[in-house]
Amino acid sequence: MAELPHKYEVPVKTVAKAIKLSDETKDELKASGMMDDKGKLKLKGVSPKMLKRMKEESVDCPVVKNELPFIQCFVCPNFQSRVSGQVLCKGDPL
Repeated sequence: MAELPHKYEVPVKTVAKAIKLSDETKDELKASGMMDDKGKLKLKGVSPKMLKRMKEESVDCPVVKNELPFIQCFVCPNFQSRVSGQVLCKGDPL
């Protein structure tokens, strides 16, 4: 299997306290059906245990040039894959 075309390999970090999602991100998640009206995440194919772990992780986004919660990275159109603690990012401007 060929490797996905990507521009960046971003390491995933564990944080002591979960980083809050921005209001813009929450609105996008609600509009796409990944979050209900009460603010509970509903990602298809992601178990509740994995979702809890994802909330406690962050990445230094090379596109936004800021530290973001992993969930925001996961739903980003630049997200390719997560392999061995690394996120493969397309690096396209948002």
